[in-house]
Amino acid sequence: MATTVETLIDLQEVDGRIRELEAEEKDLPRKKAMEKARLSGAASDLESAKAALDYARGKADEFEKESLELQEKIRQLKTVQAGLKTNREYQQYAMQIENVERDREAADNSQVAALDQVPSAEKRLAEAQARYDEENGAIEAFCAEIDERMAAVSAELAEQRAERVVRAAAVDDPQFKQYYERIKLKRWPAVVQLTHDGVCDGCHLVQPPSVGQLVNANSRNGQEGKRQRVVACTMCGRILYGEA
Repeated sequence: MATTVETLIDLQEVDGRIRELEAEEKDLPRKKAMEKARLSGAASDLESAKAALDYARGKADEFEKESLELQEKIRQLKTVQAGLKTNREYQQYAMQIENVERDREAADNSQVAALDQVPSAEKRLAEAQARYDEENGAIEAFCAEIDERMAAVSAELAEQRAERVVRAAAVDDPQFKQYYERIKLKRWPAVVQLTHDGVCDGCHLVQPPSVGQLVNANSRNGQEGKRQRVVACTMCGRILYGEA
Protein backbone atom coordinates (compact mmCIF):
# COMPACT_ATOMS: atom_id res chain seq x y z
CA MET A 1 0.00 0.00 0.00
CA ALA A 2 1.34 3.43 -0.95
CA THR A 3 2.34 5.81 1.83
CA THR A 4 0.85 9.30 2.14
CA VAL A 5 4.03 10.85 0.76
CA GLU A 6 3.99 8.44 -2.20
CA THR A 7 0.39 9.31 -3.02
CA LEU A 8 1.36 12.97 -2.84
CA ILE A 9 4.22 12.39 -5.26
CA ASP A 10 1.80 10.60 -7.58
CA LEU A 11 -0.53 13.60 -7.40
CA GLN A 12 2.34 15.97 -8.11
CA GLU A 13 3.28 13.93 -11.19
CA VAL A 14 -0.17 14.55 -12.65
CA ASP A 15 -0.12 18.21 -11.60
CA GLY A 16 3.23 18.60 -13.35
CA ARG A 17 1.81 17.24 -16.57
CA ILE A 18 -1.23 19.49 -16.23
CA ARG A 19 1.04 22.51 -15.77
CA GLU A 20 2.97 21.58 -18.93
CA LEU A 21 -0.21 21.11 -20.94
CA GLU A 22 -1.77 24.33 -19.69
CA ALA A 23 1.38 26.25 -20.60
CA GLU A 24 1.38 24.69 -24.06
CA GLU A 25 -2.35 25.37 -24.46
CA LYS A 26 -1.66 29.04 -23.70
CA ASP A 27 1.39 29.22 -25.97
CA LEU A 28 -0.04 27.51 -29.07
CA PRO A 29 -2.38 30.39 -30.08
CA ARG A 30 0.56 32.80 -29.70
CA LYS A 31 2.67 30.67 -32.06
CA LYS A 32 -0.21 30.55 -34.52
CA ALA A 33 -0.66 34.33 -34.40
CA MET A 34 3.07 34.92 -34.86
CA GLU A 35 3.12 32.63 -37.90
CA LYS A 36 0.16 34.41 -39.46
CA ALA A 37 1.79 37.77 -38.78
CA ARG A 38 4.77 36.59 -40.82
CA LEU A 39 2.50 36.57 -43.86
CA SER A 40 1.84 40.31 -43.54
CA GLY A 41 5.11 41.15 -45.35
CA ALA A 42 4.21 39.04 -48.38
CA ALA A 43 0.64 40.38 -48.32
CA SER A 44 1.94 43.95 -48.23
CA ASP A 45 4.25 43.29 -51.19
CA LEU A 46 1.35 41.73 -53.09
CA GLU A 47 -0.94 44.70 -52.48
CA SER A 48 1.86 47.08 -53.48
CA ALA A 49 2.44 45.13 -56.74
CA LYS A 50 -1.29 45.19 -57.51
CA ALA A 51 -1.41 48.93 -56.88
CA ALA A 52 1.61 49.51 -59.15
CA LEU A 53 0.02 47.54 -61.99
CA ASP A 54 -3.33 49.29 -61.54
CA TYR A 55 -1.53 52.64 -61.59
CA ALA A 56 0.39 51.84 -64.80
CA ARG A 57 -2.75 50.61 -66.56
CA GLY A 58 -4.75 53.51 -65.22
CA LYS A 59 -2.24 56.07 -66.50
CA ALA A 60 -2.19 54.37 -69.91
CA ASP A 61 -6.00 54.50 -70.06
CA GLU A 62 -5.95 58.11 -68.92
CA PHE A 63 -3.53 59.18 -71.65
CA GLU A 64 -5.47 57.16 -74.25
CA LYS A 65 -8.67 58.95 -73.26
CA GLU A 66 -6.87 62.28 -73.41
CA SER A 67 -5.49 61.46 -76.87
CA LEU A 68 -8.96 60.51 -78.16
CA GLU A 69 -10.45 63.73 -76.77
CA LEU A 70 -7.73 65.77 -78.45
CA GLN A 71 -8.27 63.85 -81.69
CA GLU A 72 -11.95 64.77 -81.56
CA LYS A 73 -11.04 68.38 -80.84
CA ILE A 74 -8.77 68.40 -83.90
CA ARG A 75 -11.57 67.00 -86.03
CA GLN A 76 -13.93 69.71 -84.83
CA LEU A 77 -11.38 72.45 -85.45
CA LYS A 78 -10.71 71.17 -88.95
CA THR A 79 -14.45 71.05 -89.66
CA VAL A 80 -14.79 74.70 -88.66
CA GLN A 81 -11.59 75.59 -90.52
CA ALA A 82 -12.97 74.13 -93.75
CA GLY A 83 -15.82 76.65 -93.72
CA LEU A 84 -13.76 79.76 -93.05
CA LYS A 85 -13.79 82.58 -95.60
CA THR A 86 -10.60 84.49 -94.85
CA ASN A 87 -7.00 83.38 -94.94
CA ARG A 88 -6.33 85.04 -91.58
CA GLU A 89 -9.02 83.00 -89.84
CA TYR A 90 -7.79 79.89 -91.59
CA GLN A 91 -4.22 80.46 -90.29
CA GLN A 92 -5.49 81.10 -86.75
CA TYR A 93 -7.28 77.76 -86.76
CA ALA A 94 -4.23 76.13 -88.28
CA MET A 95 -2.19 77.33 -85.31
CA GLN A 96 -4.81 76.00 -82.88
CA ILE A 97 -4.84 72.65 -84.65
CA GLU A 98 -1.05 72.51 -84.53
CA ASN A 99 -1.03 73.19 -80.79
CA VAL A 100 -3.67 70.53 -80.14
CA GLU A 101 -1.78 68.05 -82.32
CA ARG A 102 1.33 68.67 -80.19
CA ASP A 103 -0.73 68.00 -77.07
CA ARG A 104 -2.09 64.84 -78.64
CA GLU A 105 1.42 63.68 -79.55
CA ALA A 106 2.52 64.29 -75.96
CA ALA A 107 -0.46 62.27 -74.71
CA ASP A 108 0.41 59.44 -77.11
CA ASN A 109 4.02 59.46 -75.93
CA SER A 110 2.90 59.41 -72.30
CA GLN A 111 0.57 56.52 -73.07
CA VAL A 112 3.43 54.55 -74.63
CA ALA A 113 5.63 55.27 -71.60
CA ALA A 114 2.86 54.11 -69.26
CA LEU A 115 2.31 50.95 -71.29
CA ASP A 116 6.06 50.25 -71.12
CA GLN A 117 5.67 50.04 -67.34
CA VAL A 118 2.90 47.42 -67.54
CA PRO A 119 5.03 44.32 -68.33
CA SER A 120 7.43 44.95 -65.44
CA ALA A 121 4.50 45.66 -63.13
CA GLU A 122 2.83 42.41 -64.27
CA LYS A 123 6.05 40.49 -63.62
CA ARG A 124 6.39 42.02 -60.18
CA LEU A 125 2.78 41.09 -59.42
CA ALA A 126 3.28 37.51 -60.57
CA GLU A 127 6.39 37.16 -58.39
CA ALA A 128 4.64 38.70 -55.39
CA GLN A 129 1.64 36.43 -55.89
CA ALA A 130 3.87 33.35 -56.12
CA ARG A 131 5.71 34.32 -52.95
CA TYR A 132 2.44 34.99 -51.13
CA ASP A 133 0.94 31.67 -52.26
CA GLU A 134 4.05 29.77 -51.20
CA GLU A 135 4.23 31.39 -47.75
CA ASN A 136 0.48 31.17 -47.25
CA GLY A 137 0.53 27.46 -48.07
CA ALA A 138 3.31 26.83 -45.57
CA ILE A 139 1.57 28.90 -42.91
CA GLU A 140 -1.76 27.15 -43.45
CA ALA A 141 -0.02 23.79 -43.05
CA PHE A 142 1.69 25.00 -39.87
CA CYS A 143 -1.59 26.36 -38.47
CA ALA A 144 -3.30 23.08 -39.26
CA GLU A 145 -0.63 21.30 -37.22
CA ILE A 146 -1.15 23.80 -34.41
CA ASP A 147 -4.90 23.19 -34.48
CA GLU A 148 -4.31 19.44 -34.39
CA ARG A 149 -1.94 19.82 -31.46
CA MET A 150 -4.40 22.10 -29.63
CA ALA A 151 -7.08 19.44 -29.94
CA ALA A 152 -4.68 16.79 -28.62
CA VAL A 153 -3.62 19.01 -25.71
CA SER A 154 -7.25 19.74 -24.84
CA ALA A 155 -8.08 16.04 -24.87
CA GLU A 156 -5.08 15.10 -22.73
CA LEU A 157 -5.83 17.92 -20.29
CA ALA A 158 -9.31 16.51 -19.78
CA GLU A 159 -7.81 13.08 -19.10
CA GLN A 160 -5.17 14.43 -16.71
CA ARG A 161 -7.69 16.53 -14.80
CA ALA A 162 -9.89 13.48 -14.38
CA GLU A 163 -6.86 11.49 -13.23
CA ARG A 164 -6.02 14.26 -10.76
CA VAL A 165 -9.38 13.81 -9.06
CA VAL A 166 -8.54 10.14 -8.54
CA ARG A 167 -5.02 10.77 -7.27
CA ALA A 168 -6.10 13.62 -5.00
CA ALA A 169 -8.66 11.31 -3.43
CA ALA A 170 -5.88 8.81 -2.75
CA VAL A 171 -4.13 11.31 -0.45
CA ASP A 172 -5.81 10.29 2.78
CA ASP A 173 -4.23 12.85 5.11
CA PRO A 174 -6.02 16.26 5.00
CA GLN A 175 -3.00 18.02 6.50
CA PHE A 176 -0.73 16.80 3.71
CA LYS A 177 -3.30 17.65 1.06
CA GLN A 178 -4.01 21.16 2.35
CA TYR A 179 -0.33 21.99 2.75
CA TYR A 180 0.46 20.64 -0.72
CA GLU A 181 -2.34 22.60 -2.40
CA ARG A 182 -1.12 25.79 -0.73
CA ILE A 183 2.62 25.42 -1.32
CA LYS A 184 2.32 24.34 -4.97
CA LEU A 185 0.92 27.77 -5.80
CA LYS A 186 4.18 29.34 -4.61
CA ARG A 187 6.82 26.67 -5.24
CA TRP A 188 7.13 24.09 -7.97
CA PRO A 189 7.73 21.26 -7.58
CA ALA A 190 6.11 21.28 -4.16
CA VAL A 191 7.39 17.85 -3.05
CA VAL A 192 11.14 17.26 -3.34
CA GLN A 193 13.80 14.95 -1.98
CA LEU A 194 16.10 15.67 0.90
CA THR A 195 19.42 14.38 -0.39
CA HIS A 196 21.82 12.20 1.60
CA ASP A 197 23.83 15.36 2.20
CA GLY A 198 20.81 16.95 3.86
CA VAL A 199 20.14 19.38 1.00
CA CYS A 200 16.66 20.40 -0.16
CA ASP A 201 16.41 19.41 -3.81
CA GLY A 202 14.18 22.43 -4.46
CA CYS A 203 16.10 25.44 -3.14
CA HIS A 204 19.40 23.57 -2.47
CA LEU A 205 19.66 24.81 1.09
CA VAL A 206 21.37 22.54 3.63
CA GLN A 207 18.79 21.59 6.26
CA PRO A 208 19.36 21.35 10.02
CA PRO A 209 19.99 17.79 11.31
CA SER A 210 16.59 17.81 12.96
CA VAL A 211 14.90 18.06 9.56
CA GLY A 212 16.85 15.07 8.32
CA GLN A 213 15.81 13.12 11.39
CA LEU A 214 12.14 13.92 10.76
CA VAL A 215 12.44 12.87 7.11
CA ASN A 216 14.04 9.57 8.14
CA ALA A 217 11.30 9.03 10.70
CA ASN A 218 8.73 9.64 8.00
CA SER A 219 10.37 6.99 5.82
CA ARG A 220 10.31 4.45 8.67
CA ASN A 221 6.70 5.26 9.49
CA GLY A 222 5.76 4.76 5.87
CA GLN A 223 7.44 1.37 5.74
CA GLU A 224 5.70 0.35 8.95
CA GLY A 225 2.30 1.60 7.81
CA LYS A 226 2.24 4.33 10.46
CA ARG A 227 1.01 7.91 10.01
CA GLN A 228 3.46 10.31 8.40
CA ARG A 229 3.75 14.03 9.07
CA VAL A 230 4.55 17.02 6.88
CA VAL A 231 8.26 17.86 6.93
CA ALA A 232 9.02 21.12 5.14
CA CYS A 233 12.21 22.85 4.01
CA THR A 234 13.20 25.59 6.44
CA MET A 235 13.89 27.96 3.54
CA CYS A 236 11.40 27.37 0.71
CA GLY A 237 8.69 25.45 2.55
CA ARG A 238 8.59 22.54 0.10
CA ILE A 239 7.55 19.15 1.40
CA LEU A 240 10.61 16.95 1.88
CA TYR A 241 10.93 13.18 1.58
CA GLY A 242 13.90 10.85 1.85
CA GLU A 243 15.89 9.37 -1.00
CA ALA A 244 15.30 5.76 -1.81
